[in-house]
Amino acid sequence: MQWMSLGLVIVLGSATMLTQNPRFMMIKPTIVHFSVATVMLRRGWMIRYLPEIVLRNLPEPTIVAAGYAWAGLLAALGLANLFIALRFDFTTWAWFISVGSVGTKLAAFGLQYGVFRTILRRRIAQAAI
Repeated sequence: MQWMSLGLVIVLGSATMLTQNPRFMMIKPTIVHFSVATVMLRRGWMIRYLPEIVLRNLPEPTIVAAGYAWAGLLAALGLANLFIALRFDFTTWAWFISVGSVGTKLAAFGLQYGVFRTILRRRIAQAAI
């Protein structure tokens, strides 16, 4: 993931400087979202980022499903960005990419945190009985 990020920054940054095209700059988040979503399609990518207590108490299919949900979210955001970048003005796009896209990711993180926490509490409570 880190090498992909570095590659994207170098390639897309260079392309932006060479083209100096505002539409290309607006489409770049779509390329990034699709690239990261593709990496997130690898089964179990999220496992390495979770704390030990989660790995011990959460079923692996739940973690894998969450990883695929993140990939789907990023692909959907990429499509939405592409649509907005090609159909709307810069101000609308700027609002979407800074508020809509970031807000959607924060909401998804909060939802995942809540679901994981609920499952963990139930499993730990059942194990104590």
